[in-house]
Amino acid sequence: MLQNIGDKLKSQRWLAILVLGLLALVFAVWGAYGVVNISFGPQDYGLKVNGEPISTDTLSRAWQERQAQTQQELAGAALGPAQTRLLQDQLLDEFVRETVLRQQAQKAGYRASDAQVRAAYESEPAFQVEGKFNPQAAQAMLLQVGLTPETYEEQRRQALQIGQLTEGIQLSDFFSAPQLLRIYALENEQRELRYALLPPERYAAGVKIDDARIKAWYDAHPNDYMSPEAVGLQYAELSLDPIASQLTVKDEDLQAYYDKNKAQYSENEKRHAHHILIQVSDPKDAKADAAALAQAQQVLAQLKAGKDFGELARKYSADPGSAAAGGDLGWAEQGAYVAPFGDALFKLQPGQLSEPVKTQFGYHIIRLDEVRPAHVQTLAEGRTKIETDFRHDEASELFGDRQEQLQQKLESGDSTDIAALASQFGLQVGEIKDYTRSGAPPLGGKPELVRAIFSDETIGGNRLGGPIALAPDRIVIFKVLDHHPSALQPLASVRDEVIAAIRKNASSSAAQTAADDAVKQLDSGTSFDAVVKSLGLSAAPAASFGRSDPQLPVQVRDAAFAAPHPGDKPEYRALSLDSGGAAILMISAVHAGSAGANPKNDEQLVTEYVRRDREGDMSAYLLELERRASVKRNPSVFE
Repeated sequence: MLQNIGDKLKSQRWLAILVLGLLALVFAVWGAYGVVNISFGPQDYGLKVNGEPISTDTLSRAWQERQAQTQQELAGAALGPAQTRLLQDQLLDEFVRETVLRQQAQKAGYRASDAQVRAAYESEPAFQVEGKFNPQAAQAMLLQVGLTPETYEEQRRQALQIGQLTEGIQLSDFFSAPQLLRIYALENEQRELRYALLPPERYAAGVKIDDARIKAWYDAHPNDYMSPEAVGLQYAELSLDPIASQLTVKDEDLQAYYDKNKAQYSENEKRHAHHILIQVSDPKDAKADAAALAQAQQVLAQLKAGKDFGELARKYSADPGSAAAGGDLGWAEQGAYVAPFGDALFKLQPGQLSEPVKTQFGYHIIRLDEVRPAHVQTLAEGRTKIETDFRHDEASELFGDRQEQLQQKLESGDSTDIAALASQFGLQVGEIKDYTRSGAPPLGGKPELVRAIFSDETIGGNRLGGPIALAPDRIVIFKVLDHHPSALQPLASVRDEVIAAIRKNASSSAAQTAADDAVKQLDSGTSFDAVVKSLGLSAAPAASFGRSDPQLPVQVRDAAFAAPHPGDKPEYRALSLDSGGAAILMISAVHAGSAGANPKNDEQLVTEYVRRDREGDMSAYLLELERRASVKRNPSVFE
């Protein structure tokens, strides 16, 4: 068990950085750190909320964490004075919010029992080994982040109290019947539309392009033709699979592993069966049920009279998965079937037929063919799987050890030679000529890796970066060999792109002009069909569409529902499309929505509105608590 804990900590070193975020859940919804002031040091304060002091030490530690987190997000870039001050003010605001909520929860009589705190403590995923709470794992995790179990339990107690308060406020929210009707009327609204698309290709032939126009466009849009920032990269990977494949497996070691883990290679009893399913046409209709049962009994009689099971299954069975195979279900454990079917099957003897068995699918006639008793695989029977498992477990041990040693080596700064480290730790070496901020194979573009590669430390200095975990069983170290800043590409190399951009822009502009002219004609009284015909286009008849109807182009749908309700005549719109070209839109009628057409969608609508309303109420409640609170800030808290 202690080895499992060690593996958990070693194989997830990065988790230590995140554990505090997992543990400090006191006020996650609003982003507060939830740090509890339990300092027994000098009674100086950085903040006082309704007379309760929060120490300078507590705030300074939280600020250090916030600073490190922000710099990581900014790939190591330094914070300016204004940005620093803004982040510090935000941090103080978060402490104020958490404190006033905690005080209010206490004042309102909310309490968390020892049993509730203990349950929350033991359910923390970071404290579990193989899905179960482990005291040693909890202690090790807390030790890594400098918390005692008592401190953490107090944090969880306060978090539970705040949760009770916020839940009570949110659960008091509800919608009246008129409000629900209004929601359905708006969200289920239908608009009667017609539209026609003017594709840019119709106007491309009229676009004239010469060298002067190409040069003018290129000069006016330099940001469109910049080469991406890139680096030349040398890297070395530590992966689990190569370690596993290189292991030498001795028979005595494999035997010992098998003896220790024999329970993993046990198989439950399996049975091979055939069945015929007679479906009930209407499960709620007693007559339909009786008819299906009568047919099942007739089929059973034919089987008992000697008719071929496979032939009858192909003729009568309603099970699409097995009917074509003569009703063959293959080998399966009892738990693979619904309970009535499984219970009946596992009471039969080989060759025996069941009476009709009813499940939610209908009536089944089952024939048991063979039984494979429960047994434990021998080493010889399961050698391939057992050896694979053995290699994986052994490789995991080596992977964790090498990862730890590699981390220590890099932290010591003793080596900048990737080849030497690769030889020492069994890493696979490679190079990438152009690694951009979008990533590149085979390393991909994981954000943590991209930030590390393009940091000032790795680009500006002769140092190794990493290790970065690309997956739980794959880490990489790297060295930036050269850096290629983003630069404007020569016109000759992007000439085709420039021509395509000019053509698309000009033809889309022509399409938009035609759409604008068409709307003027429509507003003057010309019919939609006549206007569309004059443009050489066609349009489907008017139809009603909902707010999320996937049949409509997104921009057309958004414009249709943003337009005012039509009055005596339809509303018309000319739209420029992001994909190029334009569209003409006519909104001829609006039909208020109602409940019932899609009950599941209605339920989701109400749930979303309730969520928004509760969040709004909670925000207003919190703002009022802050407004009433007496808050004193020490201006020198971060100095």
